[in-house]
Amino acid sequence: MRVSLFKSASTVSLFTLASRITGLGRELLIASWFGASALTDAFNVAFRIPNLFRRLFAEGAFSQAFVPVLAATRETSGDAATRRLVGHVATLLFCALVLTCIIGVAGAPALVWALASGLSQSTTGHEAAVLMTRIMFPYIGFMSLVALAAGVLNTWGRFAVPAAAPVLLNVSMIGVAWWGRPWFESWGWPAIYTLAAGVMLGGVMQLTLTFVALHRLGIPSWPSLRPSGWRAAWQEAGCQRILALMAPALLGVGVAQLSLLINTQIASHLTPGSVSWLSYADRLMEFPTALLGVALGVALMPQLAAAKASGDTQRYSDMLDWGLRGVVLLATPSALGLLCLATPLVASLYHYGAFTAHDVNQTTLALMGYGVGLLGLVAIKVLALGFYASQDIKTPVRVAIGVLVLTQVINLVLVPWFAHAGLALSIGLGAWVNAIWLWWGLRRRGHYRPAPGWGRFLLQVGLACLVLAAWLLWVARSLDWVALQAQPWTRLGWLLLTLAVSALLYFGVLRVVGLKMRAWMQI
Repeated sequence: MRVSLFKSASTVSLFTLASRITGLGRELLIASWFGASALTDAFNVAFRIPNLFRRLFAEGAFSQAFVPVLAATRETSGDAATRRLVGHVATLLFCALVLTCIIGVAGAPALVWALASGLSQSTTGHEAAVLMTRIMFPYIGFMSLVALAAGVLNTWGRFAVPAAAPVLLNVSMIGVAWWGRPWFESWGWPAIYTLAAGVMLGGVMQLTLTFVALHRLGIPSWPSLRPSGWRAAWQEAGCQRILALMAPALLGVGVAQLSLLINTQIASHLTPGSVSWLSYADRLMEFPTALLGVALGVALMPQLAAAKASGDTQRYSDMLDWGLRGVVLLATPSALGLLCLATPLVASLYHYGAFTAHDVNQTTLALMGYGVGLLGLVAIKVLALGFYASQDIKTPVRVAIGVLVLTQVINLVLVPWFAHAGLALSIGLGAWVNAIWLWWGLRRRGHYRPAPGWGRFLLQVGLACLVLAAWLLWVARSLDWVALQAQPWTRLGWLLLTLAVSALLYFGVLRVVGLKMRAWMQI
């Protein structure tokens, strides 16, 4: 059972790594060509709006409700009933998306104001944000259908295509920006608009890839456009269950996105460039959160739901335990890397062209704030599954509401002192509270019972992390990473060498103290 979990998570991690590398390449291009300015703030806000709705509906409330019902239907009713459910869900989802996209394009000015009213300080920035929002908002439609396809493919054990699809977005944005920049400039349009065009092309490419994969599985995915099809979809019991689960899920994900909205709103009123500094730091944070949290979550969710549906409580608890050990084992050294190597990472990856030494410093502060909460952020992605797989979405919602309130209280204290870095730090601290709260809820209800050996395991990881931290701090202080801008390849080479030695050192110490990685992979 757990061998398949590790293989599934490894597959997702591999393709997610490719996605994050191409995403980083995209961010390097943006940083080098556009730096941190009112126009980059405008693009980040405009891009964040469809992404906010994507996380709210597609990868958020919809996936949290759809995947457990889909997995349970397949476990209890078979493939034929599951295929019928997929067709009906596709029909209802398509109708909702058409209406949402029309409203979003028409209401772009209101959306920009709601997310970042501070952009009105610059007329150019505000107008650019509104136009790019209108160009990119239909992206939410493409990605919601991609989320439907991904949920089905993951339930069928086909993890590679959904994990690889985001690479197409990054490749599209880089390609359109690279080749389209001269054309846009010759027409008198800001070159940054090429990024918006690349987003839309990337959405079409992702949708095509995932739906072709569904077609090869013989699963109906195209929505019915006939009224009789709409009625049949609405009357489907599985659809009704998904809609019932989506209500609390929407509230829960909405709370998380409300926190993002508030933080973006606050950042838009700070020094110009604050939204971009946070965005650049967030891109680096996405490496460990996606490689670890998302990969573990995608691999665990269908099997947790199936175990719950079959009443196998021991298997259910064992899978949660496996996931949490993976979080501690891999997220802890990643957090140390972000905290100790923040300046080397930001300088080596972003410090080119229009991205100044001041931008390096400000982005570093934001990255360290996020890094404080990395372990909590990754743990949440595993712990929340313990509730979603049981089709209990209300508990994570209540936790999220409490953490939202706490985060904004922390903002009141930290932002006056640390500006945009205070926003990142409040998210990190809130993530710890959220993770601990969810862990305690699973323990108190008896859904999760830690397997023996946690004390020894934590001691082994702790010793390896102490050695790793000493090495990382020495390296960070031994070189002037910002001054090496004139020698970019030398600087990048030192960073890659540092990361390689860090991995060897960490896993080498784990082996010396007796922790066998092979045993964790095969349990």
